[in-house]
Amino acid sequence: MEHYLYGQLAFVRAQTLKLAEGVSERDADRIPEGFRNNIRWHLGHIYVVMERYAYKYTGLPLNAPDGWAAWFEFGTSPLTAPEGAVLPTLDELRERLGGQIERIQATYESRIQEPVATPYTTTSGLLLETLEQFFSINLYHEGMHLSTIRAYKRLLSIE
Repeated sequence: MEHYLYGQLAFVRAQTLKLAEGVSERDADRIPEGFRNNIRWHLGHIYVVMERYAYKYTGLPLNAPDGWAAWFEFGTSPLTAPEGAVLPTLDELRERLGGQIERIQATYESRIQEPVATPYTTTSGLLLETLEQFFSINLYHEGMHLSTIRAYKRLLSIE
């Protein structure tokens, strides 16, 4: 039987992808006044964090191209990206985001409640010890970034 979290992760991801529709490559790189990231960064960050949650702490390799962690991990910004960095296109981001949840589900199926090899404590102090816990907090994490993308679209008059 499918764990309910996979359905929720897929639902939230579909909302993220829907929100990314209609964003041009140019608009994806615009940073609203007073902020330090852009829509491209938020989409890449969502992908990289979910990869880390799903694979790093279980000891499996992440499925992310070289450089993505350096560009999209917590604390990074397009403002501090290495000069000459070739960032992924929106199509590449959408494609990877679109297949990520299904790939993760195929990897773990019903093992979602098993302890991870390396527990992790979030920056806010929450201890995560099972994939179920990682995937639950990812709903919150992706929702925060989804909301930020929505705000950026309004601030940048993309909608």
